[in-house]
Amino acid sequence: MEQDQTSKLRSFILDDVKYKTLFTKKYEKRKPWEPADPKKMKAFIPGTIRKVSVKNGAKVKHNDMLLILEAMKMKNVILAPFDGKIKMVHVKEGDSVPKNGLLVEFE
Repeated sequence: MEQDQTSKLRSFILDDVKYKTLFTKKYEKRKPWEPADPKKMKAFIPGTIRKVSVKNGAKVKHNDMLLILEAMKMKNVILAPFDGKIKMVHVKEGDSVPKNGLLVEFE
């Protein structure tokens, strides 16, 4: 098995069988997977915040409007997924947010 300078030959064991493979630098530098945190609302698409309807410390009920995220000329209403209290609003009107950018945090 040939190896170039951007990858390294590695071995790992799966179901008691030893395998050899090449890992690229891109693979080795990848961001580790994190489980979704239900208390953190993140943007599902990049866009611009058009309206923020909640403030820090506000109590919200399931399906209350939190904010409006405009993306690709469509206004997406972001609703509360459950009853709770807002710990922190991380955006303000006019902010551009990337995909997976943190919008609102619940307590």
